[in-house]
Amino acid sequence: MSVIKKRIGIVGGGQLGKMMILEAKRLGFYVVTLDPDPYCPSHSISDEHVIAGFSDMGSYYKLADKVDVITYEFEHINAEALGLLENAGHIIYPSVASLKTIQNKYLQKSALNESGVHVPKFGKVSSAEDIRRYGEKERFGYPLMLKTTTGGYDGKGNALINGESEVDSAFSQLGGGKKELMVEEFVPFDMEISVIACRGIDGMRVIYPVAENIHANSILDTTIVPARISETSMGKAKDIADRVMEVFEGVGTFCIELFVDNNENVSVNEVAPRPHNSGHYTIEGCFVNQFENHIRGITGLPFGCVDLISPTVMVNLLGQSDGAASLLGLEDAYCEPNVRVHFYGKSESKTDRKMGHFTVTDKTIDGAIEKARKIRQVVRVVGE
Repeated sequence: MSVIKKRIGIVGGGQLGKMMILEAKRLGFYVVTLDPDPYCPSHSISDEHVIAGFSDMGSYYKLADKVDVITYEFEHINAEALGLLENAGHIIYPSVASLKTIQNKYLQKSALNESGVHVPKFGKVSSAEDIRRYGEKERFGYPLMLKTTTGGYDGKGNALINGESEVDSAFSQLGGGKKELMVEEFVPFDMEISVIACRGIDGMRVIYPVAENIHANSILDTTIVPARISETSMGKAKDIADRVMEVFEGVGTFCIELFVDNNENVSVNEVAPRPHNSGHYTIEGCFVNQFENHIRGITGLPFGCVDLISPTVMVNLLGQSDGAASLLGLEDAYCEPNVRVHFYGKSESKTDRKMGHFTVTDKTIDGAIEKARKIRQVVRVVGE
Protein backbone atom coordinates (compact mmCIF):
# COMPACT_ATOMS: atom_id res chain seq x y z
CA MET A 1 0.00 0.00 0.00
CA SER A 2 1.50 3.33 -1.05
CA VAL A 3 1.40 6.41 1.18
CA ILE A 4 0.88 9.86 -0.29
CA LYS A 5 3.84 12.09 0.40
CA LYS A 6 2.83 14.73 2.91
CA ARG A 7 4.00 18.12 4.03
CA ILE A 8 4.34 18.25 7.79
CA GLY A 9 3.91 21.31 10.00
CA ILE A 10 5.51 21.30 13.45
CA VAL A 11 4.52 23.78 16.14
CA GLY A 12 7.72 24.39 18.09
CA GLY A 13 11.31 24.48 16.90
CA GLY A 14 13.18 23.11 19.91
CA GLN A 15 15.24 19.95 20.15
CA LEU A 16 12.22 17.64 19.94
CA GLY A 17 11.08 19.34 16.74
CA LYS A 18 14.60 19.14 15.35
CA MET A 19 14.79 15.41 16.00
CA MET A 20 11.38 14.92 14.37
CA ILE A 21 12.64 16.77 11.30
CA LEU A 22 15.80 14.66 11.04
CA GLU A 23 13.61 11.57 10.71
CA ALA A 24 11.03 13.25 8.45
CA LYS A 25 13.69 14.48 6.02
CA ARG A 26 15.27 11.04 5.85
CA LEU A 27 11.87 9.74 4.74
CA GLY A 28 11.47 12.49 2.16
CA PHE A 29 8.86 14.70 3.82
CA TYR A 30 8.66 18.49 3.49
CA VAL A 31 8.66 20.21 6.89
CA VAL A 32 7.52 23.67 7.98
CA THR A 33 8.28 24.89 11.52
CA LEU A 34 6.37 27.48 13.55
CA ASP A 35 8.53 29.08 16.24
CA PRO A 36 9.19 32.69 17.36
CA ASP A 37 12.98 32.22 17.55
CA PRO A 38 14.66 32.78 14.16
CA TYR A 39 17.65 30.73 15.40
CA CYS A 40 15.80 27.90 17.11
CA PRO A 41 17.34 24.39 16.83
CA SER A 42 14.93 23.43 14.02
CA HIS A 43 15.61 26.48 11.87
CA SER A 44 18.63 25.23 9.93
CA ILE A 45 16.95 22.00 8.78
CA SER A 46 13.39 23.20 8.20
CA ASP A 47 12.22 23.59 4.61
CA GLU A 48 10.33 26.67 5.78
CA HIS A 49 10.20 28.51 9.09
CA VAL A 50 7.20 30.62 10.08
CA ILE A 51 8.68 33.02 12.61
CA ALA A 52 5.83 34.01 14.92
CA GLY A 53 4.67 33.65 18.50
CA PHE A 54 2.68 30.65 19.69
CA SER A 55 -0.21 32.91 20.73
CA ASP A 56 -0.44 34.52 17.27
CA MET A 57 -3.65 33.15 15.70
CA GLY A 58 -2.66 34.21 12.20
CA SER A 59 0.58 32.23 12.30
CA TYR A 60 -1.33 28.97 12.76
CA TYR A 61 -3.40 29.67 9.64
CA LYS A 62 -0.22 30.51 7.75
CA LEU A 63 1.32 27.21 8.83
CA ALA A 64 -1.84 25.26 7.93
CA ASP A 65 -1.90 26.67 4.41
CA LYS A 66 1.57 25.24 3.77
CA VAL A 67 1.13 21.66 5.03
CA ASP A 68 -1.06 18.56 4.97
CA VAL A 69 -0.77 17.56 8.64
CA ILE A 70 0.20 19.49 11.77
CA THR A 71 1.86 18.14 14.90
CA TYR A 72 3.62 19.76 17.85
CA GLU A 73 6.74 19.25 19.95
CA PHE A 74 5.39 20.57 23.25
CA GLU A 75 1.93 21.06 24.69
CA HIS A 76 2.01 24.65 26.01
CA ILE A 77 0.66 26.11 22.78
CA ASN A 78 -2.52 27.75 21.50
CA ALA A 79 -5.03 24.89 21.50
CA GLU A 80 -7.86 27.27 20.59
CA ALA A 81 -6.12 28.22 17.35
CA LEU A 82 -5.49 24.57 16.53
CA GLY A 83 -9.15 23.82 17.30
CA LEU A 84 -10.29 26.39 14.75
CA LEU A 85 -8.00 24.80 12.17
CA GLU A 86 -9.27 21.34 12.98
CA ASN A 87 -12.89 22.52 12.64
CA ALA A 88 -11.98 23.97 9.25
CA GLY A 89 -10.81 20.54 8.08
CA HIS A 90 -7.08 20.68 8.74
CA ILE A 91 -5.50 17.49 10.10
CA ILE A 92 -3.84 17.77 13.50
CA TYR A 93 -2.20 14.90 15.40
CA PRO A 94 -2.43 14.30 18.29
CA SER A 95 -6.00 15.64 18.23
CA VAL A 96 -6.91 19.00 19.70
CA ALA A 97 -9.34 17.31 22.09
CA SER A 98 -6.55 15.21 23.58
CA LEU A 99 -4.24 18.24 23.70
CA LYS A 100 -6.78 20.37 25.58
CA THR A 101 -7.37 17.63 28.14
CA ILE A 102 -3.68 16.92 28.68
CA GLN A 103 -2.78 20.64 28.89
CA ASN A 104 -4.82 20.85 32.10
CA LYS A 105 -3.48 18.41 34.71
CA TYR A 106 -6.80 18.30 36.56
CA LEU A 107 -8.72 17.40 33.40
CA GLN A 108 -5.99 14.93 32.46
CA LYS A 109 -6.17 13.14 35.81
CA SER A 110 -9.97 13.19 35.70
CA ALA A 111 -10.04 11.56 32.26
CA LEU A 112 -7.63 8.85 33.38
CA ASN A 113 -9.43 8.24 36.65
CA GLU A 114 -12.83 7.99 34.97
CA SER A 115 -11.39 5.39 32.60
CA GLY A 116 -10.08 3.25 35.44
CA VAL A 117 -6.41 4.13 35.01
CA HIS A 118 -4.65 4.19 38.38
CA VAL A 119 -3.65 7.74 39.37
CA PRO A 120 -2.82 9.33 42.75
CA LYS A 121 -5.81 10.82 44.59
CA PHE A 122 -6.33 14.42 43.52
CA GLY A 123 -8.63 17.40 43.90
CA LYS A 124 -9.05 21.00 42.77
CA VAL A 125 -8.41 23.81 45.26
CA SER A 126 -9.23 27.51 45.21
CA SER A 127 -7.97 28.58 48.66
CA ALA A 128 -5.39 27.73 51.28
CA GLU A 129 -8.25 26.42 53.42
CA ASP A 130 -9.11 23.90 50.70
CA ILE A 131 -5.53 22.62 50.87
CA ARG A 132 -5.76 22.26 54.66
CA ARG A 133 -8.88 20.16 54.26
CA TYR A 134 -7.07 17.81 51.88
CA GLY A 135 -4.20 17.69 54.37
CA GLU A 136 -6.43 16.17 57.04
CA LYS A 137 -5.55 12.58 57.97
CA GLU A 138 -8.87 11.15 56.82
CA ARG A 139 -8.29 12.62 53.33
CA PHE A 140 -4.81 12.87 51.75
CA GLY A 141 -2.77 13.80 54.79
CA TYR A 142 0.70 15.36 54.64
CA PRO A 143 2.92 15.54 52.73
CA LEU A 144 0.92 16.41 49.64
CA MET A 145 1.69 17.94 46.25
CA LEU A 146 0.29 21.31 45.18
CA LYS A 147 0.35 21.92 41.41
CA THR A 148 -0.71 24.52 38.89
CA THR A 149 -3.13 22.82 36.52
CA THR A 150 -1.46 24.35 33.45
CA GLY A 151 1.98 25.40 32.32
CA GLY A 152 4.22 23.44 34.66
CA TYR A 153 7.30 21.48 33.56
CA ASP A 154 10.60 20.24 35.05
CA GLY A 155 9.28 20.80 38.57
CA LYS A 156 8.08 24.33 37.83
CA GLY A 157 4.50 24.79 38.99
CA ASN A 158 4.84 22.17 41.75
CA ALA A 159 5.26 22.58 45.51
CA LEU A 160 5.65 19.82 48.09
CA ILE A 161 3.77 20.66 51.31
CA ASN A 162 5.15 18.74 54.28
CA GLY A 163 2.76 20.14 56.88
CA GLU A 164 0.06 22.69 57.61
CA SER A 165 2.65 25.40 58.36
CA GLU A 166 3.76 25.35 54.69
CA VAL A 167 0.30 25.68 53.15
CA ASP A 168 0.10 29.48 52.92
CA SER A 169 3.58 29.92 51.45
CA ALA A 170 3.03 27.17 48.86
CA PHE A 171 -0.36 28.62 47.89
CA SER A 172 1.22 32.03 47.41
CA GLN A 173 4.29 30.65 45.62
CA LEU A 174 2.19 28.99 42.92
CA GLY A 175 -0.05 32.01 42.38
CA GLY A 176 -3.05 30.88 44.40
CA GLY A 177 -6.07 33.09 43.72
CA LYS A 178 -4.72 33.93 40.24
CA LYS A 179 -3.93 30.50 38.83
CA GLU A 180 -5.98 27.32 38.93
CA LEU A 181 -4.44 24.87 41.40
CA MET A 182 -4.90 21.24 42.35
CA VAL A 183 -3.55 18.92 45.05
CA GLU A 184 -2.44 15.30 44.80
CA GLU A 185 -1.65 12.79 47.48
CA PHE A 186 2.09 12.30 47.84
CA VAL A 187 3.18 8.95 46.40
CA PRO A 188 6.11 7.42 48.35
CA PHE A 189 7.53 5.89 45.19
CA ASP A 190 10.59 3.70 44.87
CA MET A 191 11.18 4.69 41.28
CA GLU A 192 10.00 7.00 38.54
CA ILE A 193 9.57 5.27 35.20
CA SER A 194 8.20 6.17 31.79
CA VAL A 195 6.85 4.39 28.76
CA ILE A 196 6.92 5.71 25.22
CA ALA A 197 3.88 4.55 23.26
CA CYS A 198 2.76 5.17 19.68
CA ARG A 199 -0.68 4.89 18.11
CA GLY A 200 -1.49 5.05 14.42
CA ILE A 201 -4.37 6.59 12.54
CA ASP A 202 -5.81 3.08 12.25
CA GLY A 203 -5.55 2.48 16.01
CA MET A 204 -2.54 0.16 15.83
CA ARG A 205 -0.16 0.59 18.78
CA VAL A 206 3.45 -0.14 19.72
CA ILE A 207 4.92 0.13 23.23
CA TYR A 208 8.61 0.79 23.85
CA PRO A 209 10.62 -0.82 26.70
CA VAL A 210 10.05 0.64 30.18
CA ALA A 211 12.58 3.32 31.14
CA GLU A 212 13.88 4.15 34.62
CA ASN A 213 14.27 7.88 35.24
CA ILE A 214 16.49 9.63 37.77
CA HIS A 215 15.85 13.32 38.42
CA ALA A 216 18.02 16.04 39.97
CA ASN A 217 16.37 19.28 41.11
CA SER A 218 13.16 18.08 39.40
CA ILE A 219 14.92 17.90 36.00
CA LEU A 220 15.51 14.58 34.27
CA ASP A 221 19.16 13.65 34.70
CA THR A 222 19.52 10.00 33.65
CA THR A 223 17.39 7.39 31.90
CA ILE A 224 18.27 3.70 32.22
CA VAL A 225 16.74 1.07 29.94
CA PRO A 226 15.53 -1.49 30.69
CA ALA A 227 14.22 -0.20 34.02
CA ARG A 228 15.48 -2.14 37.03
CA ILE A 229 12.05 -3.27 38.17
CA SER A 230 10.23 -6.58 38.35
CA GLU A 231 8.55 -8.20 35.36
CA THR A 232 5.25 -7.67 37.20
CA SER A 233 5.78 -3.91 37.41
CA MET A 234 6.95 -3.79 33.79
CA GLY A 235 3.80 -5.57 32.69
CA LYS A 236 1.60 -3.19 34.66
CA ALA A 237 3.40 -0.15 33.19
CA LYS A 238 2.97 -1.35 29.61
CA ASP A 239 -0.68 -2.23 30.18
CA ILE A 240 -1.32 1.25 31.61
CA ALA A 241 0.46 2.88 28.66
CA ASP A 242 -1.70 0.93 26.23
CA ARG A 243 -4.87 2.00 28.06
CA VAL A 244 -3.76 5.65 28.17
CA MET A 245 -3.41 5.65 24.38
CA GLU A 246 -7.02 4.51 24.16
CA VAL A 247 -8.24 7.12 26.65
CA PHE A 248 -6.83 9.99 24.59
CA GLU A 249 -7.21 8.29 21.19
CA GLY A 250 -3.75 9.58 20.51
CA VAL A 251 -2.10 9.50 17.09
CA GLY A 252 1.69 9.70 17.14
CA THR A 253 4.11 9.32 20.03
CA PHE A 254 3.08 9.84 23.66
CA CYS A 255 5.02 9.53 26.91
CA ILE A 256 3.41 8.16 30.06
CA GLU A 257 5.30 9.02 33.25
CA LEU A 258 4.61 6.69 36.17
CA PHE A 259 5.46 5.96 39.80
CA VAL A 260 6.34 2.49 41.14
CA ASP A 261 6.08 1.89 44.90
CA ASN A 262 7.60 -0.86 47.04
CA ASN A 263 4.43 -2.97 46.68
CA GLU A 264 4.77 -2.99 42.88
CA ASN A 265 1.84 -0.62 42.49
CA VAL A 266 2.11 1.50 39.35
CA SER A 267 0.30 4.84 38.95
CA VAL A 268 0.33 7.57 36.31
CA ASN A 269 2.06 10.83 37.18
CA GLU A 270 1.63 12.72 33.90
CA VAL A 271 1.08 12.20 30.18
CA ALA A 272 2.83 14.10 27.39
CA PRO A 273 1.24 14.05 23.89
CA ARG A 274 4.57 14.06 22.05
CA PRO A 275 8.03 12.50 21.96
CA HIS A 276 9.77 12.93 25.31
CA ASN A 277 13.16 13.58 26.84
CA SER A 278 13.09 10.17 28.53
CA GLY A 279 12.64 8.57 25.10
CA HIS A 280 15.90 9.88 23.66
CA TYR A 281 17.49 6.53 24.47
CA THR A 282 15.46 5.07 21.57
CA ILE A 283 17.68 6.81 18.99
CA GLU A 284 20.60 4.46 19.66
CA GLY A 285 18.88 1.89 21.87
CA CYS A 286 16.00 0.71 19.65
CA PHE A 287 15.62 -0.39 16.05
CA VAL A 288 13.22 2.47 15.26
CA ASN A 289 13.26 5.53 17.50
CA GLN A 290 10.37 7.52 18.98
CA PHE A 291 10.75 10.37 16.47
CA GLU A 292 10.60 8.20 13.37
CA ASN A 293 7.58 6.35 14.71
CA HIS A 294 5.91 9.68 15.48
CA ILE A 295 6.38 10.74 11.85
CA ARG A 296 5.17 7.33 10.68
CA GLY A 297 2.12 7.56 12.94
CA ILE A 298 0.92 10.97 11.81
CA THR A 299 1.44 10.23 8.11
CA GLY A 300 -0.24 6.83 8.04
CA LEU A 301 2.88 4.67 7.69
CA PRO A 302 3.15 1.36 9.60
CA PHE A 303 5.25 1.50 12.76
CA GLY A 304 8.77 0.13 12.96
CA CYS A 305 10.23 -2.31 15.48
CA VAL A 306 10.54 -0.86 18.99
CA ASP A 307 12.62 -3.68 20.50
CA LEU A 308 15.67 -2.76 22.56
CA ILE A 309 18.95 -3.53 20.78
CA SER A 310 21.06 -3.40 23.94
CA PRO A 311 20.94 -1.88 27.44
CA THR A 312 21.15 1.90 27.11
CA VAL A 313 21.80 4.86 29.41
CA MET A 314 20.87 8.43 28.44
CA VAL A 315 22.29 11.42 30.33
CA ASN A 316 21.06 14.99 29.84
CA LEU A 317 23.63 17.72 29.25
CA LEU A 318 22.44 20.82 31.11
CA GLY A 319 23.98 24.24 30.73
CA GLN A 320 26.55 24.79 33.48
CA SER A 321 26.73 28.56 33.04
CA ASP A 322 25.16 31.41 31.07
CA GLY A 323 26.49 32.75 27.78
CA ALA A 324 27.19 31.67 24.20
CA ALA A 325 26.86 27.87 24.20
CA SER A 326 30.00 25.80 23.86
CA LEU A 327 30.25 21.99 23.91
CA LEU A 328 33.40 20.78 25.64
CA GLY A 329 34.98 17.34 25.91
CA LEU A 330 33.61 15.79 22.72
CA GLU A 331 36.95 14.31 21.68
CA ASP A 332 37.45 12.70 25.09
CA ALA A 333 33.89 11.38 25.12
CA TYR A 334 34.36 9.74 21.72
CA CYS A 335 37.35 7.76 22.96
CA GLU A 336 34.57 5.39 24.11
CA PRO A 337 33.14 3.83 20.91
CA ASN A 338 29.65 3.16 22.31
CA VAL A 339 28.93 6.82 23.13
CA ARG A 340 26.80 9.14 21.01
CA VAL A 341 26.61 12.86 21.86
CA HIS A 342 23.69 15.02 20.74
CA PHE A 343 24.17 18.80 20.87
CA TYR A 344 20.89 20.62 20.20
CA GLY A 345 22.32 23.75 18.63
CA LYS A 346 20.85 26.29 21.05
CA SER A 347 22.92 29.44 20.71
CA GLU A 348 22.64 30.46 24.36
CA SER A 349 23.55 28.29 27.32
CA LYS A 350 21.66 28.90 30.54
CA THR A 351 22.25 27.20 33.85
CA ASP A 352 20.16 23.98 33.99
CA ARG A 353 18.82 24.48 30.46
CA LYS A 354 18.68 21.27 28.42
CA MET A 355 21.45 21.76 25.86
CA GLY A 356 22.02 18.20 24.70
CA HIS A 357 22.35 14.61 25.84
CA PHE A 358 24.52 11.57 25.36
CA THR A 359 23.74 7.88 25.22
CA VAL A 360 25.86 4.86 26.09
CA THR A 361 25.08 1.32 25.01
CA ASP A 362 26.62 -1.84 26.42
CA LYS A 363 26.02 -5.57 26.77
CA THR A 364 24.85 -5.06 30.38
CA ILE A 365 23.03 -2.35 32.31
CA ASP A 366 25.86 -2.11 34.85
CA GLY A 367 28.38 -1.69 32.06
CA ALA A 368 26.39 1.10 30.44
CA ILE A 369 25.92 2.86 33.78
CA GLU A 370 29.65 2.72 34.55
CA LYS A 371 30.59 4.06 31.12
CA ALA A 372 28.04 6.87 31.43
CA ARG A 373 29.49 7.80 34.83
CA LYS A 374 32.91 8.27 33.22
CA ILE A 375 31.64 10.16 30.18
CA ARG A 376 29.69 12.68 32.24
CA GLN A 377 32.99 13.72 33.82
CA VAL A 378 34.42 14.87 30.50
CA VAL A 379 31.60 16.23 28.32
CA ARG A 380 29.71 19.38 29.29
CA VAL A 381 28.06 22.54 27.93
CA VAL A 382 29.09 25.96 29.22
CA GLY A 383 28.32 29.59 28.42
CA GLU A 384 31.21 31.69 27.20
